[in-house]
Amino acid sequence: MTSPANTAAEIVVTGLPGGTRGELRAGNLHFPCALGRAGVSADKREGDGGTPLGSFLLRELRYRQDRMTPPATALPLVPIAPSDGWCDAPEDPAYNRPVRLPYPASAETMWRDDHLYDLVVVLGHNDDPVTPYAGSAVFFHLAREEGEQLQPTEGCVALRLDAMLRVLALCGTQTRMRIEEA
Repeated sequence: MTSPANTAAEIVVTGLPGGTRGELRAGNLHFPCALGRAGVSADKREGDGGTPLGSFLLRELRYRQDRMTPPATALPLVPIAPSDGWCDAPEDPAYNRPVRLPYPASAETMWRDDHLYDLVVVLGHNDDPVTPYAGSAVFFHLAREEGEQLQPTEGCVALRLDAMLRVLALCGTQTRMRIEEA
């Protein structure tokens, strides 16, 4: 685990409205990243495909312990279980919160067949307080690629595995992700 003294205070992500790729900077590291299918958005709404502009604390790192060992990071580590979900039903009391599946309202499955959530950082977007319809499940996770091209997310920020591991080593509980227009 990385010591808090070695953590980055801020990760900066830049992108354009409508642009599905951006750049992520953490200290002297620079990586291409995937953004939402609608690019960055100043007015994030549930299901709009936009990656929200703003500055968000990194809350915790969830990971698939059946696929990976815990990476070096000072973030709290939470193993993902097959019953883990994330409520994305705006009118449900658990909106934008972790839930156990099956859940009676709409919820995203965290235990995925693909590898996108093998490492997934929960961002402090719309969580204190939670506002219905202001967006849920905005994460920092692994990227989907076709060929060598990063594919758009549903509103998250995503990196290739090697880049994610390097960035996570710089992250702690005080690290913020600032998402801004390029």
